[in-house]
Amino acid sequence: MTQTKQSSTEKFILAFSLIGIFAYLVLKYALTVNDEMYTVSLHSSLASSVAEIYQGQLSFPLSLMQMPLYLVIILGGIPLVWQILADFFRGDFGADLLAGLSIVVAVWLGENLAASLVILMLASGVVLENYAVKKASSVLEALAKRMPTIAHRKLNGKLADISTEKVSIGDSLLVLPHEICPVDGTVLEGVGSMDESYLTGEPYHMEKTSGSQVMSGAINGDAALLIRADKLVVDSRYAKITEVMRRSEQDRPQLRRLGDQLGAWYMPLSLMIAGISWWYSGDVIRFLAVLVIATPCPLLIGIPVVIISSISLAAKREIIIKNPAILETIGACTTAIFDKTGTLTYGRPTLTKLLPANNFDQNTILTLIGSLERYSRHPLSGSIVKAAETAGVLLLKVDKIKELPGEGIIGRVDGKQVQVTSRKNILEKHEEYSEELPPATDGLECVVLIDNQYAAQLQFRDEVRSDSPSFINHLQPKHAFGKVMIVSGDRESEVRYLADKVGIKHVHFSQSPEQKLEIVKKETQAAKTVYLGDGINDAPALTAATIGIAFGQNSDITGESADAVIMDSSLQKVDELIHIGERMRKIAIQSAVGGILLSLVGMVIAGLGYITPVVGAVIQEVIDVVAILNALRAAIPPKNLSDYH
Repeated sequence: MTQTKQSSTEKFILAFSLIGIFAYLVLKYALTVNDEMYTVSLHSSLASSVAEIYQGQLSFPLSLMQMPLYLVIILGGIPLVWQILADFFRGDFGADLLAGLSIVVAVWLGENLAASLVILMLASGVVLENYAVKKASSVLEALAKRMPTIAHRKLNGKLADISTEKVSIGDSLLVLPHEICPVDGTVLEGVGSMDESYLTGEPYHMEKTSGSQVMSGAINGDAALLIRADKLVVDSRYAKITEVMRRSEQDRPQLRRLGDQLGAWYMPLSLMIAGISWWYSGDVIRFLAVLVIATPCPLLIGIPVVIISSISLAAKREIIIKNPAILETIGACTTAIFDKTGTLTYGRPTLTKLLPANNFDQNTILTLIGSLERYSRHPLSGSIVKAAETAGVLLLKVDKIKELPGEGIIGRVDGKQVQVTSRKNILEKHEEYSEELPPATDGLECVVLIDNQYAAQLQFRDEVRSDSPSFINHLQPKHAFGKVMIVSGDRESEVRYLADKVGIKHVHFSQSPEQKLEIVKKETQAAKTVYLGDGINDAPALTAATIGIAFGQNSDITGESADAVIMDSSLQKVDELIHIGERMRKIAIQSAVGGILLSLVGMVIAGLGYITPVVGAVIQEVIDVVAILNALRAAIPPKNLSDYH
């Protein structure tokens, strides 16, 4: 049976079981029906043998009230028991096997409601387990949807739209403002910028002029660019990322269910107790009583309830759980791997230093450039204006504003001509300034001219989250993360600056998505890993890690690749997710192990002949209720879900 067909069958069983049980309860409690309508006697060698065990005639009540339950058992129980038997012959000895035996025993005893409930919970557990598999199937679809299918080819002075699959190496393609670049190429005409952050991890728009390299998947800025196609679509960077995603999806580690881990020893122990009681007493009723009370409903019911409750709690905290299996695994992870941009940083540039020339003061510079940059659309302009506002300077009126891509912005402020531009642009036009300019920095920088005189150097960095140091420092003592790393596509100076700020020793910089993937795979082989990222370049690594966590939903692809999405991009919510997972596992173990221990006590008493099968079923139901009520605690938020400040 294929995965899709199996999933559809389990969904049908789940829905039909709910309807059947509901119909039975309506008939039982809302209608007056004679429950002793018909009795059918079985006359066969098998029936006679079983009747001898009962020392009487074997009969089954077939009332109208019981018909919904019989339909559930026939249409739902038989397929599930058949699948359990198939798993058994393949060597899978999980908790489901004892559940299958419980269904048969319950039907044999006439406990049809109990059998139907076991069928219901068994189906719901499998449906929940298949949830993550279905989510993973949409990753490649999301990747494909993001890329354009049409390219604008310029041939003999005319533009024509063609399929991207028909683009040939050497074709001239026009990339319009805000379009996604279809292929890897080289700029032939135009001056502008492209947002490559989803591909490289660098948080800034990269300037593009004639001769600049462009990558497929990058978002063009405000100016149209004419590029030469250097690679076919299938060989371009974005297509490589897609292929990496395809391979990493296939290699994704499979996590065992907690219920199967406990059920692996619980089932043989239950059968042993049942067998010993039958052998010792010679009374098959004791065997049946032990099996009924051994039904592992704390495993089949309690654990799914804990998982669903924990997912609900996470959703209330703006944490979307896409793969429920991570909740039982996150507490066991010992290696944390961070991308730089948008995770430990805010993903936006900040003016970190303003170095004025000797004849200028800092407040004057902030007043002039803050006033001018209010009218700019450049990605760095916002950080300049914010710095001016923070300093409390008075912003002035500006006129004669002119802004050209690649040349910066120029205008008149308070009677002075103010220009904010790049070092490269200044040196191309004013070689005499080469001695006046301070040494170039490793990060982003701008140069300020006032009345054509060098006035200041502006230095920018990606702003570090205010809580990043405290979050990183609490991972080892509070959550036993023995290794914390940064793996980034950004330049070395930026990555090391961040690592020093937050206290991370292990750093990898200038890494492509393929290199990130190899690092994550290597670390995951050594220990369970958590990877936190944001951007398309993180998608393969998110999928390859034991647990992938994405910040926000800036990229649908990242969201689909991740096991969990932090909607408000907060490190505190990451800590809450860890606590929700650890708490879920504790409550699940309490419900499962506590219920099993009570069942074991009941089995021993039943084996000694003090509990009949009917009483055993009642006791097991009480144990189930206790286990479920305890499991529901996972949905109730504790006083504090985070332990760092």
